[in-house]
Amino acid sequence: MEPLVQKILVVGGNGFIGSAVCRAALARGMQVTSISSSGRPFRTPKGHTPAWVSKVEWRKADALNPETYADLLPNVDGVVHTIGTLLEDGSYKAALAHGDIPKLFGAFAGRSDRGTNSFGHADGDARKSTYEALNRDSALRVCETFVMSKPVDHDNNENPVTTQVRPFVYLSAEDISQPIVPARYIETKHEAEQRISRLLHDYPGFRAVFIRPSLVYHAHQRPSVSPLAALIDLSASLHARIPTGVPTPSSVLRMLGSKFSSTSSSSSEAHTRPPIYDTPASSSTFPSGLASALNSMANALTIPPIHVDHVAEAICIALDPRRTDVKGVVGVKEMRELIGWS
Repeated sequence: MEPLVQKILVVGGNGFIGSAVCRAALARGMQVTSISSSGRPFRTPKGHTPAWVSKVEWRKADALNPETYADLLPNVDGVVHTIGTLLEDGSYKAALAHGDIPKLFGAFAGRSDRGTNSFGHADGDARKSTYEALNRDSALRVCETFVMSKPVDHDNNENPVTTQVRPFVYLSAEDISQPIVPARYIETKHEAEQRISRLLHDYPGFRAVFIRPSLVYHAHQRPSVSPLAALIDLSASLHARIPTGVPTPSSVLRMLGSKFSSTSSSSSEAHTRPPIYDTPASSSTFPSGLASALNSMANALTIPPIHVDHVAEAICIALDPRRTDVKGVVGVKEMRELIGWS
């Protein structure tokens, strides 16, 4: 199979979604390099090392410190940023991977809306939260460094002319997790989208793609998520079959959200994805408090879950240099269309 992109860099390639991207990219003939804070190759929750792992170049790097990975970027045709966190305390990830329900409930029950982390020093702010550092700032640092990199000319021309548009794919999220997950999670994800969009606006040689999955599941790697995914899929299917104009649980939640909203957003606007704002990002651009949580709950009832392999396949298609039409926000509906399953 002809490779769609000669070489890609996956930030967080040993994670749940990042590893699926690496595997799918290799299947399409791409050369894959992964960077992560540990640099360790991917292993399954049971400790197994799949055969494909040996085909990936695994590097240790800090996404907030460009000096640790800048040398890789001139050699890649596309970048995929997959690192992020639902909660400030990342211990929930191990509970998810091992299907430890008590620890998982404990992690979400004991969550805090803000916290500090070791990445704070990168911007001189010791109080910077993990949400800002992982979900937003790490993506911005990688994107900025990618833009500043000069592609290597493999034909050794003295003055090569680069016509290929290099994609930067950011793993964002649909707003479906409030109030279980603090609002700051989705806010930092969408702030990253806005700032990346503004950053690449003046660079026609780059293309921003924002992948927004809903609940991502895998029967073996995330067994505890599968029952919830089945329920959400059933809810989304039932909502899709109800005639327009007939009240549904999601429409009631949106109606209540519009009444409680402290912003100028109408209930119909709340049904759409947040746009890429032209103004500086801030938490005030998002519906606050109860209104935001109600709209998020409504989204959770109507947006179906998506398998991790389908997310990875959609990302690989977005990396295709011929698919310059794939840019901006790509939600679950668009991902299904990309992979031919809608």
